[in-house]
Amino acid sequence: MTAQQSSRQPAPGTGTSLPPGAQIVVRDEEWLVKNVTRTDHDGDRIEAVGISEFVRDQEAVFFTSLERTRDGAPGIQLMDPARTTLISDDSPNFRRSRLFLEAILRKTPLAQSERGLALADSFLLDPLPYQQRPAQLALSGRNLRPRMLIADVVGLGKTLEIGLTIAELIRRGRGERILVVTPQHVLEQFQHELWTRFAIPLIRLDSAGIERIQREIPAGRNPFTFFKRVIVSIDTLKNTDQYKHHLEHIRWDAVVIDESHNLINRGSLRNQLAQLLAPQTDALILASATPHNGNARSFAELIALLDPAAIRDPERYSAEDIKHLFIRRTKVSAEVREKMSGQWADRGPSESVHSPATPAEEKIFEELSQVWLPAEGSSVSDVPLFPYTLLKSFLSSHAALSSTVEARIKTLMKKEAPEATGAELAALQRLRDLTAGMTEQDSAKFTALVEQLKAIGVGPRSETRVVVFSERVQTLEWLRSTVPAALGFKGMALEEAARVMHGGLSDEQQMRCVEDFGLADAPVRILFTGDVASEGVNLHRQCHQLIHYDVPWSLIRIEQRNGRIDRYGQAHKPQFRALILTSDVDGAKDDRTVAERLLEREDEAHRSLGTAEAVSGLYRAEAEEKSLIQDLLKGRTVDESLQHTAEEAGGADDFLAGFFAQVDDTTEPAADAAASDDSSAAPPQAHVPRLFTTTREFVDEAVREVFPDAQQSLGMDRDPENGLISFKPPADLVHRLKALPPDYRREQRLSERLLVTLNRKLADRSLVRARESGTSSWPEISLLTDLHPVVEWLTDKVLVKLGRQEAPVITADVEAPVYLVQGIYSNALGRPTVVKWMAVTAKEVTDDMVGTLREAGIGPTMANPLRRHDVDGLRAGIPDALEAAEAFLSHHRSDWDEALLAPIEEYRQRLGKWEQPTLAGEETKDELSRLADSLLTTGRPMLRVLAVLDSAHDGSVAQA
Repeated sequence: MTAQQSSRQPAPGTGTSLPPGAQIVVRDEEWLVKNVTRTDHDGDRIEAVGISEFVRDQEAVFFTSLERTRDGAPGIQLMDPARTTLISDDSPNFRRSRLFLEAILRKTPLAQSERGLALADSFLLDPLPYQQRPAQLALSGRNLRPRMLIADVVGLGKTLEIGLTIAELIRRGRGERILVVTPQHVLEQFQHELWTRFAIPLIRLDSAGIERIQREIPAGRNPFTFFKRVIVSIDTLKNTDQYKHHLEHIRWDAVVIDESHNLINRGSLRNQLAQLLAPQTDALILASATPHNGNARSFAELIALLDPAAIRDPERYSAEDIKHLFIRRTKVSAEVREKMSGQWADRGPSESVHSPATPAEEKIFEELSQVWLPAEGSSVSDVPLFPYTLLKSFLSSHAALSSTVEARIKTLMKKEAPEATGAELAALQRLRDLTAGMTEQDSAKFTALVEQLKAIGVGPRSETRVVVFSERVQTLEWLRSTVPAALGFKGMALEEAARVMHGGLSDEQQMRCVEDFGLADAPVRILFTGDVASEGVNLHRQCHQLIHYDVPWSLIRIEQRNGRIDRYGQAHKPQFRALILTSDVDGAKDDRTVAERLLEREDEAHRSLGTAEAVSGLYRAEAEEKSLIQDLLKGRTVDESLQHTAEEAGGADDFLAGFFAQVDDTTEPAADAAASDDSSAAPPQAHVPRLFTTTREFVDEAVREVFPDAQQSLGMDRDPENGLISFKPPADLVHRLKALPPDYRREQRLSERLLVTLNRKLADRSLVRARESGTSSWPEISLLTDLHPVVEWLTDKVLVKLGRQEAPVITADVEAPVYLVQGIYSNALGRPTVVKWMAVTAKEVTDDMVGTLREAGIGPTMANPLRRHDVDGLRAGIPDALEAAEAFLSHHRSDWDEALLAPIEEYRQRLGKWEQPTLAGEETKDELSRLADSLLTTGRPMLRVLAVLDSAHDGSVAQA
């Protein structure tokens, strides 16, 4: 080998990265590269799996700067392409060669300049353009990194949008290390969606998961290096110093933070966690239906987590400043409305069920109106808002009122001079006496609830389910203890018919409530829940009935509650009822005063704008309620209060309302300039070269090649009619399956037998059947997407069928030898910027390798004539082929780089105008400038000889 030839391949760590799928030699053993990331101090971090006999199937991590031979030379060797060994392929139909080439195509990340979607139509979900739009935006290059806020309103499918985005990042080699942070009650729901829909496994670190990993990993080991794809609750992370310490030393490919409006309060533990994670990840996806709290600076801080340079003045900015980071649609947005027509039933209005107060309740109304909330004079309490706390408790239930009264008495008695509050204590004692003897017979709303439940069919011999919301835990617990018996449930059914869910339950208890309510065969019929379930939770699988036992004094909270059953995937018309307690007492502020009018305003806003969030201009449920109570104290009505707060929230922050009210004007359906003007058009598809037409064809051929005796060695059974594949996974696959959810592995006994399919209808039926089960929502059959561990395992098995630095020779319909060469340019981060699949002859170089293979007759019907080839002569032509390939790449490099340069230059211009100190606290202007530089193509290309096409001696190729 000449010096020129030996220098053609860049050394590891010198500006180009080792591509996934490449075979390397480390410590005299052969390894298959799984993933490569750039580190700050140790060169490239290479995750690999052993393929030579001594290290077969072992996983390892190597660092290019640390691995050295005894003489100081690089210890990680990517074989010089000029020294490729050519071998003849004796497999039927050249199956081994075709599989090898397909595996390389699959394992190689798509170039960063590829903006189209590669996998959008391959998952277990409807191909809806609006749900693909966030992935399109993430890949558009409009931001240096895939970062965005998904702010779609409640129910549009943000989890699915996140899954699609993550899948596209994985296909580009940018999703190996993933951290998902959610509220604790949606951990399993989120994990379930990503696995069942996309075959993306996440290890769940809830309270049980944390206990489990402490047993599984070595003491002191960072769990985030042990598990590469993790889902954990934000409360676990923010409250655990140990985890925060671990997170400081981890870099992620992608971080997802759901319900991200909880991050806004600067200085809070949640905000500190976000500030820690944002600089430690490439992709950052924030999701929230209510991301804006009405304050321009607070919202700017949230945007700064995504791009610190996006906003020059945090007090004043426009939709134009953040359009590369922000996407929001409602149910009335054009592309949502068009695609959902007939698939998502329109909700009905909230029906007010008037419940005239009982005599016992009227006495309480009299006490409240005369002593605590008199029309004239002052209240007995010197705390202005407390009388309304009493009123809201009573409008919930006498049980809630009793609890509030007792808590206030204890507070007053602890004061140094309780006699100063004697009048209030006496008034509290009267309320205590009035509630002391009350039962469900004294509650008008209880009677109305039972009547409504019977009317919609909830009972011992019915499958009908209902969600009943209340703000008060005491009300929920009281209803749980009384309602089932009133509906006729007896025996075991009496205990199982209802569940209570509120924030005082553990994460496991909350997740179990949600899962059981979504299982058709589970005995639960009523879910009594607090507003902990008003964010993020899917309650629509088996339910389309919702009752507000009490009504929150916030339009946002009403909308969030309704969104639990009014969401994408709802098969029936959502129906809402609200129990409205009415009184004949003069001056009584019953539910008609506030609750009923808020219900009407929420419905009006939902139908006209698609969301009620912007009506008050406050954007936070807590702020809406507090402002409303203060206005009621001033004598304003609900409508006057809403108008007043909207006017007060105007001025400097008024322009922000456009982000949330006029969503169609601020959220362009096109994520790049090349997209269609038609808002309903699907995002452009990526050009993904494939030698095999479908994943099914690849899997079938791979099994035949790797396991020719699959029925005997794997116990494999295949149903030709429905496409079900059943087999016992070998040890190396079982090891990979540890990345799957432990509950799923245990319930389905995956180490004993796997059930998979390429039939999407069969997989969907299995998912539906699981929801109709009374034991688990995890389906027994999983869909073999391109990301599925079984497909990845088979792909790796195919790759190692060839030995160290071997390339097959294929007899083909060609006039002269054709060298198939992979060429990859990378940036300073080691990510591919240009990926070309070349066919090189003595006369020309093309970048259409797959087209060349098809023209040469390479395919499943091509017989292998077992011809002998002049291997030595073909090997002698490799150096010239590599030189021609590199010259071709060099000649066209500037043209291919154009797709990268424009958005980088645009960002540099924006960065040049940025003068504000970073709100994120970590990334400076210089760091962002270096990031922009690092995204450009650098160095020489990495070349690899994949195969050689050689003509038959007699000039013909036999056909099967």
